[in-house]
Amino acid sequence: MHSWPSPPIPSVPGTGVPLRLHDTADAQVKPVAPGEVATMYVCGITPYDATHLGHAATYVMFDLINRSLRDAGHDVHYVQNITDVDDPLFERAARDGIDWRDLGSREIELFRTDMEALRVIPPRDYVGAVETIDEVIRAVGVLLENGSAYIVDDPEFPDVYFRVDATDHFGYESGYDAATMARFFAERGGDPDRPGKRNPLDALLWRAARDGEPSWESPMGPGRPGWHIECSAIALERLGMGFDIQGGGSDLIFPHHEFSAAHGEAITGGRRFARHYVHTGMIGLDGEKMSKSLGNLVLVSKLRDAGVDPGAIRLGLLSEHYRGDRMWTDDVLAIGERRLANWRRAAKAETGPDAADTVARLRQHLADDLDTPKALAAVDAWAADATIGIGSSTQAPGLITAAVDALLGVDIAPRR
Repeated sequence: MHSWPSPPIPSVPGTGVPLRLHDTADAQVKPVAPGEVATMYVCGITPYDATHLGHAATYVMFDLINRSLRDAGHDVHYVQNITDVDDPLFERAARDGIDWRDLGSREIELFRTDMEALRVIPPRDYVGAVETIDEVIRAVGVLLENGSAYIVDDPEFPDVYFRVDATDHFGYESGYDAATMARFFAERGGDPDRPGKRNPLDALLWRAARDGEPSWESPMGPGRPGWHIECSAIALERLGMGFDIQGGGSDLIFPHHEFSAAHGEAITGGRRFARHYVHTGMIGLDGEKMSKSLGNLVLVSKLRDAGVDPGAIRLGLLSEHYRGDRMWTDDVLAIGERRLANWRRAAKAETGPDAADTVARLRQHLADDLDTPKALAAVDAWAADATIGIGSSTQAPGLITAAVDALLGVDIAPRR
């Protein structure tokens, strides 16, 4: 699967700051501390609808992590999957009278164009589940062999399930109690009432073939992957056990990230799938949760079609801290548009205040668990002074332009 073109990333004088991020499992902000190559896996889309602002917020925030790691001198091996084999995709395709593969290809291409417009650095490996069926089959085989999985006693549909007690520390990633796990498992794609399961929380690894569904041959019989094992297999094959960051929206904390970690740990015998589990808050619209069921999604492509500058969208998404649930409103967008205009106006100035301190603060705020409100405020202050003629540095406007581009992913270079 090809990704999308990478935006140019200017070099910025000085030294980047080591990154500290909140870890969900440890419930604290702590150093990321990667080696020469920083490794990051972020869960991708299920391509049955267009990219909405909830998607965009997640991928923009992990793009900031990517940029901060690069600025601190690391090479970044970034992997992102596409869940292009899943029930919502089949259901939407059936509803619309389109082949599920054609629907998936269409929405993946739209996602690519949205990410390119938002100047998100593409993953090194952009991987669809369909491409990795053999990897999943091998992973399920290991789990069956070592007793972490079992086949339900159902001659018609002998599905394969992961034992929730296969590791002795299941639940460490989310920290949720049993009642919360049960509720989220039922709400977020689980099947607690499936007859033949040993525990209601046991997670599907391999779904035996059903009429009308795609399937692939395997030693377990024809079928298709469960959801969580796809990410486990893809991450292990490309990054190995104990990679630096597993990320996604907070709705993936449980069951998806809990189980993908448990699968990886049961496959390898390792103790911790990722060193950091990082999650972004949810985006709502005008006081309500943004969701397909409510029909209140704000699509990136629609905003772009309406002439909204992607830089303003990006600044709107960065205006509040990434870990909090937050609302998208017309005011958020308007503030993003004004901020973008102000920064571009300041970037055109022939001189401005010395920018070294502003760039240092920008780096420091981003390294401090992506404190984007403070990062934006630092640039706002410089831009306000430059616009009214304060400062005599001829180098400052160019330095701010490069830093905002490289670290925030926003292009404020003067337009010709």
